[in-house]
Amino acid sequence: MSIFDDAIKFAVDAHSGMTRKGCNSPYILHPMEVASIVGTITDDAEVLAAAVLHDTVEDTDTTIDDIKKVFGERVAELVSSETENKRPDIPPSESWQIRKKESLEELENSSDIAVKILWLADKLSNMRSFYEIWKDKGDALWQGFNQSDPAKQAWYYRTVDKLLKGLEKHEAYKEYHRLVEAVFSNVK
Repeated sequence: MSIFDDAIKFAVDAHSGMTRKGCNSPYILHPMEVASIVGTITDDAEVLAAAVLHDTVEDTDTTIDDIKKVFGERVAELVSSETENKRPDIPPSESWQIRKKESLEELENSSDIAVKILWLADKLSNMRSFYEIWKDKGDALWQGFNQSDPAKQAWYYRTVDKLLKGLEKHEAYKEYHRLVEAVFSNVK
């Protein structure tokens, strides 16, 4: 079996029973979509594995050490680049801005193209979901999130857009940019 096959099994087990925020679909569909998007840009098996695993540390009991032991240093580093420090001692709505600033710094300071590809795929998957909900609910979409202010959400996703400009030749980036512009069209 390949590292990617192993990552799929690991992620399915880790996310078992979870559903996606804002909808009731099985959570595993998000990491699988992220891997699918990554696959349009690279066939690097470690990046594909990291795509499937990208939320396991942030959203399950899995640790970076678990990822490192099973999948190696590089996959663990890629997963870590997408993992926020959730600060369990602070309510998520209060830590949101801090977490987003730290994650943007991680992206901005990385020279690893694989990190940028992984970020693009994750955020594109998010924006696809947001766009579908936004078409029906408008800015009320954000009411179910830790940060309900559309302007702050716009700041985050527009900043990601700017930091990923180097991937602008890829269709995934073009789609991400279009969706950010659509969802935040009324937000200054």
